[in-house]
Amino acid sequence: MSCWLFKTELEKFSIQDLAKAPRKTTYWDGVRNYQARNFLRDKIKLGDQVLIYHSNAEPSAVVGTAVVVREGYPDTSAFDKSSRYYDEKSKQDAPTWFMVDVQLVEIFKTPQPLEALRDIPALKKMELLRKGSRLSVQPVSSQEYQTIVRLGNAKSGKSSI
Repeated sequence: MSCWLFKTELEKFSIQDLAKAPRKTTYWDGVRNYQARNFLRDKIKLGDQVLIYHSNAEPSAVVGTAVVVREGYPDTSAFDKSSRYYDEKSKQDAPTWFMVDVQLVEIFKTPQPLEALRDIPALKKMELLRKGSRLSVQPVSSQEYQTIVRLGNAKSGKSSI
């Protein structure tokens, strides 16, 4: 089992939106970066754990977890001319873009802001914290995942890690 971090913009789709979805499950569409697409298409598997990160928020933070409940399949928004994610070059018989389905596991008691994560030694190599990192789907080590989950479930949000 692998661990991942998925970024979403708060105003477009929040973890609260995921909580309100039928069976707390949705497809993760609209990813338009080839490296992230490759993760969705080739690497992310059923049962993989996901950290949900609100980007462009005040503050940007990891806000909870989800689990992958359907592996990569063609992103249908690429074929929909009315979608903001439409891609005229992507064809149904040779799709360019892929998505997975995720189901909410938990919303953290204490969201974990980006700036606070930078101060945690166990996270010093985390992709999210790398200068210039903008990838919307990125791998996370098991240790990084567990560290953030522990912090997110702590009452004060602080840990001795």
